Amino acid sequence: MDISMNTSAALAQKAGSDVGMAVLKKAMDIEARSSMALINAIPQPPQQSAANLPPNLGQNVNVTA
Repeated sequence: MDISMNTSAALAQKAGSDVGMAVLKKAMDIEARSSMALINAIPQPPQQSAANLPPNLGQNVNVTA
């Protein structure tokens, strides 16, 4: 009787782990889809504004204060 109780407890624990992993994978899937939707919602910068700037602008960074 003790062996069958241990076996059923082990099977229940494994089933619980399998369900937990399935829920985790589904949550990660939803999070990835949400992240991609946010990334795709970022507007593209207009290409014209960079054309109006002088060619030397943005080439150097002054790091001294």
